[in-house]
Formats: sequence, structure tokens, C-alpha cells
Amino acid sequence: MKITSQMVKDLRDKTAAGMMDCKKALGETDGDMEKAVDLLRQKGLAVAAKRAGRDTSEGTIECYIHAGGKIAAMVELSCESDFVAKTDGFIEFARDLALHVAAVNPVAITRDEVPEEIITREKEIYVQQALDSGKPENIVDKMVTGKMEKFLKEICLLDQPFVKNPDFTIQELITDLIGKMGESISIKRFSRFQVGA
Repeated sequence: MKITSQMVKDLRDKTAAGMMDCKKALGETDGDMEKAVDLLRQKGLAVAAKRAGRDTSEGTIECYIHAGGKIAAMVELSCESDFVAKTDGFIEFARDLALHVAAVNPVAITRDEVPEEIITREKEIYVQQALDSGKPENIVDKMVTGKMEKFLKEICLLDQPFVKNPDFTIQELITDLIGKMGESISIKRFSRFQVGA
């Protein structure tokens, strides 16, 4: 199948990948747009895996203020180079992250960072609920494990569905951005402020 410049442009608009990458992906998938999108996403995952662990000493801090100054969030998003830190896509993503933090109020970036006392307290509540419902001991463990998994997805920033597009988690968006930018990208820290809280 002949790959037209319009096809390349359409794929580039969908994925924000480079023009040559789009042309190559369309060539490898015989012009199938959906397969080409999937192929580019897979390559993004491969780039992300290769880049993991690299030093991210550059970046930006972005803020979001909502509800007439009643809720605000600040996020530090890091990357490898000053060049990437100044790109519109990187800055826009950092702003979207700040908006997400303001809206969803995560407890930690990763599961490893969730304070042990929160996990213990939540687990005790789930165990008691299961026992109070009269479930047998062997079912209680499975119920608690399932509820804890759901709880952690709700409070950990990387596991949360993105507030502007719930089809993707924050981790998936970061992986996609790593593929586009070609650099390791990580969330260093965040803070959320609420008047009276």
C-alpha cells in the first residue's frame, strides 16, 4: 500500500511522534492506522524501559490554582535535559499533572511511598468489614487483597486514571511522553493545598 503524506500527517496528529517514525510505522503495518498507533506506543514503552534509571536533574515546577484560590497544587516534573524541560509538550504535561493533583488529591507518587500506617489502618477496616459480613476466613483474605488493590490505585498518583482522560493512567501518560521526548521523565514531588484543610 502507498503511504501518503496525509496518512503520515494524520498519524503524527494522533500520536505526536516524529514524521519519519510515523512513515516507518505505517509502512510496517501496510497503512493500518490503528496498528501503526499501537506500534508507536510499543516503541514508546521500549524507549521508556531503556531510559529508566537515567539521571533526571532538569525539569520544571508547575502550579494549578482552582476554585477562586481555594485549592492549589504544585508539581515538580523532571527530565534529563534543559532542552526537553523547555518544550511546550513537557510544560503542558506538568501543568496537567498539577491540575490532576488538585482535582484528585493523591497520597503518594508510588505504592512504595504510601505511609505504612495508612495501609495498616485501611487493611484493618477491610478485615473487620469482611468479618462483620459473616464471610469465612479463606474468603476474607481475598476480599481484603482486592479492596487494598483498589484503594492503592485510588491514592497513588502513578496508578490513578488521568482526570482529563480516564482511559489512561498517569504512568501510561508518562511512558508515552518518554517515548515522544526520548528522555527519562519522572515526577519528583507534589504538594496540594486547600484553604481550611
